[in-house]
Amino acid sequence: MVRTMTAQPDHEPPRHLRFSTSGILPDNRVQMWEGHNARALLPLDIRTIDDRPMQASETNLHLPSMRMASVFGTSQFVERSESFISENPTGVVAIFFATEGEAVFFHRGGHVALRPGQAIVYDADRPFLRGFNNRFRELVLTIPKQRYLEIVGSKGPELPAIFEFGATGTANEQALARLVQESLHRIESGEPKHIDSSGLLGKPWSDIEHEAHGLIRNVLGDATSSEEGLISAAQRFIDINISDSGLQASRIAAAVGISERQLSRIFADAGQTIGRYVLNTRLDFAKEALSTPERDKVSVSEIGKRFGFASPSHFSRTFRERFEMTPLQWRKESQRQSFQE
Repeated sequence: MVRTMTAQPDHEPPRHLRFSTSGILPDNRVQMWEGHNARALLPLDIRTIDDRPMQASETNLHLPSMRMASVFGTSQFVERSESFISENPTGVVAIFFATEGEAVFFHRGGHVALRPGQAIVYDADRPFLRGFNNRFRELVLTIPKQRYLEIVGSKGPELPAIFEFGATGTANEQALARLVQESLHRIESGEPKHIDSSGLLGKPWSDIEHEAHGLIRNVLGDATSSEEGLISAAQRFIDINISDSGLQASRIAAAVGISERQLSRIFADAGQTIGRYVLNTRLDFAKEALSTPERDKVSVSEIGKRFGFASPSHFSRTFRERFEMTPLQWRKESQRQSFQE
């Protein structure tokens, strides 16, 4: 049983960790698994269900105001009892997104059976027991409790709270799960050990956090009054569908769950039209792609097409208006700068 106290710092620099039981002697796996979680996510009292060697792996992303994790494991119990919590407080609220396998969540008020596509929100400093009868995968997001309360406000739901993020979930619920998944996928697919300020497709990690805060507010807080959260959800939908050259405000508004008129108003209040935001996002993504060495063999016109530009001439003209050089000139300049580094 791990007795390592861990609190989630609110100002730690972005970094990531990885863990796998592969290569660890079977008799040492549970202890090592507990130790990693105590350092990287949540201190847990972990027990296996049968005599088979436990298998587990985890990728962790630490941002200044939250932590994310992609977790895989075989059958096990994980518990935070009252006595365990007194020795291992965390000060965080956790959101567990079930992506594979079923789990049972026991708490003081009863128990909940979770299936893939469902998420549960809980105060990690209140006793709980989670049981996984078979192999499972999940995403986890933890956030300091004080920050969580600031985000959801006085109308936040009683915990534990459950929401759908699969096919039947709302645009905001799906967007929150996707944001966590894609942030971790960036790490799992080869992000360098040291994470700098750049995040997904050049978006700063601070923007990822800000977006997550807005989506949490929309999912768990007073979403109808949260224009900041609605904008974050709309921006996420645009990012995901940026290759669609016919992406219209009406479709974006429907995905967020508001009228087109309301969407236009909240973007205007933020100082930008929805059309201009979509165009700038296309240009930002295209500029990032043009400066990526792995895409040097992809033609400029093809890159424009991938990010929703209807024609090469439209791509070239709008790119030059924004960045004062053509896409080809930018590519050559990026190559020149990379050779000098």
